[in-house]
Amino acid sequence: MQENTFSKPTALPQLPKSPTGIEGLDEITEGGLPKGRPTLICGSAGCGKTLMGIEFLVRGIQEFDEPGVLMAFEETGEELAANVTSLGFDLKDLQERKLLRVDHVHVDRSEIEETGEYDLEGLFIRLGYAIDSIGAKRVVLDTIESLFSGFPNQAVLRSEIRRLFRWLKDRGVTTVITAERGDGSLTRQGLEEYVSDCVILLDNRVIDQITTRRLRIVKYRGSTHGTNEYPYLITEDGISVLPVTSLRLEHEVSNNIVSSGIPALDDMFGLRGFYQGSSVLITGTAGTAKTTLAAAFAGKICQKGQRCLFFAFEESPQQLTRNMASVGIDLHHHVAEGRLRIEASRPTLNGLEQHLVTLHRLVKEFKPDAVVIDPITNLITVGNISEVRSMLTRLIDFLKVNGITALFTALVSGRGLQQEMTDEGVSSLVDTWISVRDLEGVGERNRGLSILKSRGMAHSNQVREFIVTERGIELLDVVLGPTGIVTGASRLTQQLEEHAQTLAAQQEAERRDRELERRRRMLEANIANLRTEFESVEEELRQISTHEQTRNEALSSGKQRIASANPPAPKAPNPGETGK
Repeated sequence: MQENTFSKPTALPQLPKSPTGIEGLDEITEGGLPKGRPTLICGSAGCGKTLMGIEFLVRGIQEFDEPGVLMAFEETGEELAANVTSLGFDLKDLQERKLLRVDHVHVDRSEIEETGEYDLEGLFIRLGYAIDSIGAKRVVLDTIESLFSGFPNQAVLRSEIRRLFRWLKDRGVTTVITAERGDGSLTRQGLEEYVSDCVILLDNRVIDQITTRRLRIVKYRGSTHGTNEYPYLITEDGISVLPVTSLRLEHEVSNNIVSSGIPALDDMFGLRGFYQGSSVLITGTAGTAKTTLAAAFAGKICQKGQRCLFFAFEESPQQLTRNMASVGIDLHHHVAEGRLRIEASRPTLNGLEQHLVTLHRLVKEFKPDAVVIDPITNLITVGNISEVRSMLTRLIDFLKVNGITALFTALVSGRGLQQEMTDEGVSSLVDTWISVRDLEGVGERNRGLSILKSRGMAHSNQVREFIVTERGIELLDVVLGPTGIVTGASRLTQQLEEHAQTLAAQQEAERRDRELERRRRMLEANIANLRTEFESVEEELRQISTHEQTRNEALSSGKQRIASANPPAPKAPNPGETGK
């Protein structure tokens, strides 16, 4: 029987792509725009279509050595150059170095006399010359509506649009075409989105008086891509797209331990602190010293000679440093030494994405080892829960990728189980979760601290009472009463009772020791008396024995004298022996 052999499938060629260099856009497009094909960028006024096209050209020149052509139909070259100067793009310099060609085509319906069929042959000649003059690899047409405005013959226009896209493909240049949003369609003509290989939709919306720009890839022929809506920002560094799905869980981890700034709290962790690069969440009701815990952590980081970036959404830097000085945490010294940077602003100053981009920029500039945000709860004022969770997810992933230890504080409301649920819903995302809460007793309120979770290490399950003193936060020893752990005045009462019991037990032990000593002395006295009596009897017996021995010796001596004074008579001879 002949065996069937199966050859391994050969890898199919992938669609070539041109990276844009725009932060985040290359990630959600999985490499960039389709190389040698047209891409349509459409959207309403003010969403940044022209800027995205220009940044595509500038980044291509600066980062990928690909010259480009910008053909504008609305603004002149001088106007475009002035508009992007604030972003750090010097179009005039690129033109002088023959890396960029800017061509302004003025189209005015009132100045055009239609004498025959309308076509784009003149545009092809002009654009082709611009491409050949600098060897361009990238082309931007801004905007295409101006090219067809005022011409009533829709059939001819649609035909010419198809021919324009085909001509660009034949030239092999990667093209970005901007278009305005139409009614019920992505573009005014309703055809560009069908003949383009890639369509990017930009949107500028206002929700609760907060402006948010969002980007969505409508289609991308021959390639997978992110399909969600992604917020993007226009900053002084250009366009920044910060998608959630582009951040994969592939970051490195560290076994180094970072102290919480409170030795007693470190003792509650199996490894005496947090993992470096992990995320820590401190939750609690108002007045439970969340900011103080965060400041103690920041101060410890700075004491080790490292840098910490502190975002304060409720207090000014001066107020924060003054308040922490009253509890023995000197943040002002670390600020003066340049190890601590405090960024204080109201969350409503910017949208969520602007806050995220600001943090990205400050992390790149300051290069901190730790970041503190106090509190994240205020971010809900500039976005709904899902938006805040999305932003914090990207923030946590960004900090983990860079190996930065993050500490967040969050305000919780309610009691019982509700105190273990944050409004932002990020408690499941963090590595360590510390809960501070009120421990209400009879006529008093005390503070308690517990560790709800700490990934990768053992931790205490006790609720530790703590106090805020002029020396900082002090965790008190656990005191058990008849009904469990006691705090506050009950703790003092329990300690007094235990002290009284200890004193009573000590006094009882001392009494027993004294009684034992008395009995020992009595027994020793009895033993001494018995020893004296024994010695007397022994001496009497010894004398009797001596007298008896002397008497016996005298008797024996008298017998010997008597014996020697009366010698025995001589023995008479035997008659039978006489005469022999």
